[in-house]
Amino acid sequence: MAEKKSKILDKIQIAQKIDRMAYQIIENNFDEKELILIGLRVQGFFLAERLKKVLDKITKAKVLVYAMELDKESPNEASIKFDFDVKCLENKVVVLVDDVANSGKVLTYSLIPLLKVFPKKIQAAVLVDRKHKSFPVTTDYVGLSLATTMQKHITVEIGGKGEDAVYLS
Repeated sequence: MAEKKSKILDKIQIAQKIDRMAYQIIENNFDEKELILIGLRVQGFFLAERLKKVLDKITKAKVLVYAMELDKESPNEASIKFDFDVKCLENKVVVLVDDVANSGKVLTYSLIPLLKVFPKKIQAAVLVDRKHKSFPVTTDYVGLSLATTMQKHITVEIGGKGEDAVYLS
């Protein structure tokens, strides 16, 4: 029997969450001339691009979007790949962006190479925060905070050919 999927966010609600997160990012970094969004591939990168579109409309700060890729099942420093030179992060405000935060493991491992270049500040933004943290990581910007059982799964569909949605199954 197929698992039942329940839509918990639709396209309009996702857009509202992204708008709110963008305003929060500006409020907490209003004096910055440059912001760097690093999207965790794949869905986090699409979310970072959406945040950039909103940020470009509401701030004069230069907003750059880069991608980071790591094996989310088995993250380690050796598996992390960038589409940029991490040295450009030195003394900059960096916002790590992902679709869902579960245990905090992915965010924790993604911090390792970033901390080596001494950014000014590192923040985290996620569309859905599951509140099942096993690692001492919190998210600064959250679209939706959701308490579920560990057996439930969140699926974010954003940036693809279909309609944007978030499902719980």
